[in-house]
Amino acid sequence: MTNNTQPTIKKSIEHAHDNHEAYLNGFKELLSIPSISTDPSFKDEVGRAADWIVAEMERIGLKNCRAIPSGGHPVVYGEWLEAGDDKPTILVYAHYDVQPVDPLELWDSPPFEPTIRDGRIYARGAIDDKAGVYVNLKALESILTATGELPVNVKVFFEGEEESGSINMEPFVKQHKDLLKADLLILSDASHLEDQPMMITSVRGIVDGEVVVTGPRRDLHSGTFGGIVHNPIHHVAEIIASLHDEDEHIQVPGFYDDVRPLNPNQLEEQKRQEDVRRKVLEEQSGVRNFWGTSDYSLLERATAQPTCDVNGVYGGYQGPGGKTVIPARAGFKVSMRLVADQDPDDISRKFEAFMKGFEVDTLAIELTMHQGSWPTQLLAEGPEVEAVQEAFMATWGKQAMLYRSGGSVPIMALFQSELDLPIITFSMGTGDNGHSPNEYFVLEHFSRNIDLAIHAYHYLAEIK
Repeated sequence: MTNNTQPTIKKSIEHAHDNHEAYLNGFKELLSIPSISTDPSFKDEVGRAADWIVAEMERIGLKNCRAIPSGGHPVVYGEWLEAGDDKPTILVYAHYDVQPVDPLELWDSPPFEPTIRDGRIYARGAIDDKAGVYVNLKALESILTATGELPVNVKVFFEGEEESGSINMEPFVKQHKDLLKADLLILSDASHLEDQPMMITSVRGIVDGEVVVTGPRRDLHSGTFGGIVHNPIHHVAEIIASLHDEDEHIQVPGFYDDVRPLNPNQLEEQKRQEDVRRKVLEEQSGVRNFWGTSDYSLLERATAQPTCDVNGVYGGYQGPGGKTVIPARAGFKVSMRLVADQDPDDISRKFEAFMKGFEVDTLAIELTMHQGSWPTQLLAEGPEVEAVQEAFMATWGKQAMLYRSGGSVPIMALFQSELDLPIITFSMGTGDNGHSPNEYFVLEHFSRNIDLAIHAYHYLAEIK
């Protein structure tokens, strides 16, 4: 850190702290917009959120701010490129769309009426991922207002369909390569623990789909047709039961062919983190006895081995009491998390071939597979990581834990393959329940993470 850096950081942080209440009120305003990307009935609300962010970026002094059509929900873009050619250009990513709120009855307060309780702000999108959008903008606003300039060149890319699979992002990124050209991607879509900052070093890929089994043309009386008409639910149960063997290995032929095992250093790092991560997983899930093959440790199973999970099952009567029918159709939704070096297209083909093995002349099977994403390796060392770790030390008093994530962020692989960008994760959120009722952000960390971003942008500016 140069001698000139500290005064500008101090001015920027003082401005942020002086405007804490105004910043928090703006966060509440953004959280109140129900930008649910997966539900077509909320399309206008997603657009309203995009327009709100564009107006906010223009207000704080970013340039070329706009909501760019993507074939689905718009991408929000803005830039500030006046730091000079000798400074890095950083592409900042987060997403402003949110998950559906179901089951609504489990929320203690309305999901789009931000509510503060016990030092937390509860709202859908509070941690996933409007914090990534808003806290970054407040850091940039504080620097620009306090000093008149940013220490680095910045391009902002806020996605509006991450929660619906980023299905339009590949053609968008390919079409806008020149606009998105940068030296580093900062991805702000994750969460810190309350007492430990975190940085992701890898994410798994994903393939998902739906299997539908169809039998009679309508639901039938089970007294009349039981025993002579093949029940679609029975066949769905048979298929699901076949996905794993008794040792919990996935039974899709060739599924593990390309899995890259962890190297000794990675295994040692997993071992060091096992106790801490296990405790977090227990607290988040309420589970004490975890499931899975005994061939690998808990963390390996959770982050470095592929998975195959049924995410939903349907068919037949779902209401109160009984209804003795043989349903006309049944089905299930499935997702598979992938690790290096698994190809999502290859896994889709193998799963499809496996499903064909369940075809019978008494039922029809229809399989729909969705676009997958590759597993991705992020920066785990080097000057960029060192700069951000220095920012963590300055604001949290400790370095971030570098960890493998079991989740998937489809756009990461796209940025790497199309833009050849190194990626570093840089979370702006501290909280939980991102895909569950009562999603929350810990208010103690609202100012802290703004301070973190202010430090990090200055420290990254000093990388030669």
